[in-house]
Amino acid sequence: MAELGETTERLVAAVERAVAVLDALADAPDDLGTNEIARRTGINASSVSRLLATLAKDEYVRRVPGTGRYRLGLRLIQLGNSALARVDFREVVRPHLVALMEATGETATLSVPGGDTTMTVDFVQSPSSVRSVAEIGRPSIAHATAIGKVFLAHGGALKDGALHSYTDRTITDRRQLARDIAVVRERGWAQATGEREPDLNAVAVPVLDGRGDLMAVLGLQGPAWRFDTAAMLAAIASLQEHAALLSPGQS
Repeated sequence: MAELGETTERLVAAVERAVAVLDALADAPDDLGTNEIARRTGINASSVSRLLATLAKDEYVRRVPGTGRYRLGLRLIQLGNSALARVDFREVVRPHLVALMEATGETATLSVPGGDTTMTVDFVQSPSSVRSVAEIGRPSIAHATAIGKVFLAHGGALKDGALHSYTDRTITDRRQLARDIAVVRERGWAQATGEREPDLNAVAVPVLDGRGDLMAVLGLQGPAWRFDTAAMLAAIASLQEHAALLSPGQS
């Protein structure tokens, strides 16, 4: 029994040290190096290095290429999204989806990032007889949807391999897509015009957390003949207004 007690105690201590590392990264305004984390937590640098390697393996932290410094990883977004779901995050957002649908007449969607994609978790359907049909649990296509482009502009990554062409308007050239994503990042919104489905247009904006990281994506989608370029541009202000209201520290 003594051995079991000692082992359990060591495991708890290891968890406490890992939590201390995550807390240090969460509290810092910028990325941190190993020695800085060691100083802030009081854990020796060699232990911090091992903890970071373990946490990075499952994307709880991310090592920044080029600097060797660390930041919180995308896996924590998944955990955060699960926690938000349990405190009815969708209920908080739903009035905003209703308002967006009423202002534009088009289907409003809420998507959350996780892993290598984003997924629709709620929507409010357009009342029009001809409308875009959203689906809860449907993942976005990073290179072929407005929501996916917002995801890429805020830290998301494409899978390896050729980009699949869904329509004759799908961007399949990675260099062209990179230019498109740079524009999305600069202007703060993304659009897709018949890129996943031939007659479907969409526009989307990010909902950012207090650190400026992607927490969710608000989108509007509709048939291309009605939700055309002019209609999409007219909807951006409303989307950004509601995204700002949902973004901690951004409103």
